[in-house]
Amino acid sequence: MIVGTAVCPHPPLLLRELTGGQDVAAPLRQACHGALAELTATDPDLLIAVGGGDSTGEHTDAPVPARAYGGDGPRVAQADALPLSLAAARRLLDETGNELPVELHTVAHDADAGEVAGLAARLAGRGVRVGLLVMGDGSARRGVKAPGHLDERSFAFDDTVHRALAEGDTTALAGLDTALAEELMAAGRAAWQVMAAAVELEGAPVRAGVRYADDPFGVQYLVGVWTCESS
Repeated sequence: MIVGTAVCPHPPLLLRELTGGQDVAAPLRQACHGALAELTATDPDLLIAVGGGDSTGEHTDAPVPARAYGGDGPRVAQADALPLSLAAARRLLDETGNELPVELHTVAHDADAGEVAGLAARLAGRGVRVGLLVMGDGSARRGVKAPGHLDERSFAFDDTVHRALAEGDTTALAGLDTALAEELMAAGRAAWQVMAAAVELEGAPVRAGVRYADDPFGVQYLVGVWTCESS
């Protein structure tokens, strides 16, 4: 059974060695640590991290080398490193002293409803208490200096996600437009939908809240926590 979920973004700057002396991502990282603390307080037996990737699949633990994500350090082939979403998840878990078993899953960035539902079905209905760590960024087109430049549609899209996370609204997340999410460079769309589908399958009501919402680099970052009432 799923006892709770924590939603975090996955910018490379979550890796402390990429932030420089000022550590501009410190407030975001702190919020993510807090969300993980709330997730572990639901007393899960297993943590499952889900993030976007080139394809859907389960991953074994692999290095989280800064150079693979744009920093310095030993050369590691990208193929030998975790996808960025899972690398950020792995780092957050390490930083918070996690000692629970962990599964790592990617969902394809362009996953359709069937692919989302298939992964959700594999995550739900376990015979142990499961905590989901869901990694995903909002739109990357929220300003003229944003990675995708400005697209005014990004604000309404991100507001929908924000409200859904704040209210535990699985239907709103399931209804996100795949094509629009791609145009807005919203990397979290598929992972959020996997979470929504998995929670919906289990049928437990949730207490929900958003712990962080900002777009410091023109990319929407949201941190939220859902606690399943049956837990």
